[in-house]
Amino acid sequence: MDGKITLDNGLRIVYEKMPYVSSVSTGVWVGAGSRFEKDNERGISHLIEHMLFKGTPTRSGKQIAEEIDNIGGQINAFTGKEMTCYYTKTLDTHLEISLDLLSDMLFNSLFKDEDLNIEKNVVLEEINLYNDSPEELIHDIVQQTVWPQGALGMPVLGTPDVLNNIGRDEIHDYMRRMYYPENCVIAIAGNFDESKLKDQVAKYFGTWPETTPQKDECNETIFTPEEKRIKKDTEQVHFCTAYKSISAGSAGIYPIMLINNVIGGGMSSRLFQKIREQYGLVYTIYSYPVFYRCEGIFVIYAGMNPGNLKQVMDLMDGEIEEFINNEISEDAFAKAKDQLKGGYLLSQESTGARMNAIGKAELLYGRVKTKEEITGQIMSISKEDVKKFTDILFKDKERGFSYIGKI
Repeated sequence: MDGKITLDNGLRIVYEKMPYVSSVSTGVWVGAGSRFEKDNERGISHLIEHMLFKGTPTRSGKQIAEEIDNIGGQINAFTGKEMTCYYTKTLDTHLEISLDLLSDMLFNSLFKDEDLNIEKNVVLEEINLYNDSPEELIHDIVQQTVWPQGALGMPVLGTPDVLNNIGRDEIHDYMRRMYYPENCVIAIAGNFDESKLKDQVAKYFGTWPETTPQKDECNETIFTPEEKRIKKDTEQVHFCTAYKSISAGSAGIYPIMLINNVIGGGMSSRLFQKIREQYGLVYTIYSYPVFYRCEGIFVIYAGMNPGNLKQVMDLMDGEIEEFINNEISEDAFAKAKDQLKGGYLLSQESTGARMNAIGKAELLYGRVKTKEEITGQIMSISKEDVKKFTDILFKDKERGFSYIGKI
């Protein structure tokens, strides 16, 4: 059983009852991420995520960690370009502890200056670690390349020069703009008493006052088919190409996910079989779609010896040309749909995965699709859909490139 409740202050609660488990996952989803940051706030969404674990008037940072550890639970958070999520996973008997803890962190965090300085150092180390990992960094670089204007292309972690100048005033200003009930969702999945759920959540989040929304509307970031090269003393060249795609709310996301599976989404995909298995030119090559509220891209990544770069790119382009010009066979089409359906269903088996799915869907799109709806849409993809979205992705060759290594 799943459902939705809206409290008087505009806060939405989405839930999915999973009576066959002994756990419950609870998430506070906030529509705040790096795409909403101003120039002097780069990295503030992620910094706030860190700071909410540093203590309140009634709990120190250590006590927050101990309280969840003592009941065998987990607590964590993540920040993306369009959202921040604070979540727990506990035994089903401890739902109220999760709600108490998450609401205390959200409403009562102290943001002490000494804690802020410590966490800035932690984030700066995180940035250094990221910059030392070109196989991860390249994915940020390709987004900066194709979205050079505005905040969407900027890294979630921010930049050291801006982070060093963020203080408590900037944090309070940003939270006032972004952290308000209508811009948040409480998502709960697992075993719980549905009849008590509204009262339990209202006890901890019901007094959160309504606020006049300050959040900017979503404006599409202009895609620019540019190229960026970063010279680095690495053994491999790390390469990404990004094609302009569609936004998250569009009808074509499932056909594009199917196209992804065929082209580079797994070990049986065309790019992996041709370039790694047949030619042995790369250790890994894969593709993935990125969907945001107003825009999207389709990315292909490969890491290889610098001398192999041109051949890999030529083979990659050849596979895509072949995919554009030759209709997918009935057998391959049926397998691709089964693969997409199976991968989706297997990914949704845990309470954490279900909490993620319903929280994100409600926050970004205002509606949670059932598993039956999603699998039905996957299985109803037609070859015409595949052709249509293949043309949208690849026909005009509107794409950007990024490289890291000895180029």
